[in-house]
Amino acid sequence: RMALRSACRTLLRPRCTVPFRSFGNKNRGNKSQRPRWKGPFFEYSLLMEARKTNEGLMALRRAGKPVFQKDAIRTDSRRSMIIPEFVGLKFEIHNGKNYKPLTVTEDMIGHKFGEFAPTRKRAVHPGKEEEAKK
Repeated sequence: RMALRSACRTLLRPRCTVPFRSFGNKNRGNKSQRPRWKGPFFEYSLLMEARKTNEGLMALRRAGKPVFQKDAIRTDSRRSMIIPEFVGLKFEIHNGKNYKPLTVTEDMIGHKFGEFAPTRKRAVHPGKEEEAKK
């Protein structure tokens, strides 16, 4: 009976997908990466908004009208990866306090939105300003 309970516990326990060697302070540079077969992570709603915006811009191009994106796409998803469909679009990324504007370029593909909206202000020390002026 005890063997059956322990077998059930191991089967029902959620499996850890990250290898144990990447936890803790050791091997910090050797972080496990997202598997390639899963593809990039991004919010599905962001993709739908981008496609809707791209369709509107394409309609303007076909009509021969000036093409520019009026409203930026607002997102709180800093963890989403930038994919090729987002290139040329304007986003506003939340940094914890307000939204920072961002226009996506080709160089940004593969990075996360959070990398382009810093959450902390840079510290300005009073003694450094006077030395820099001299």
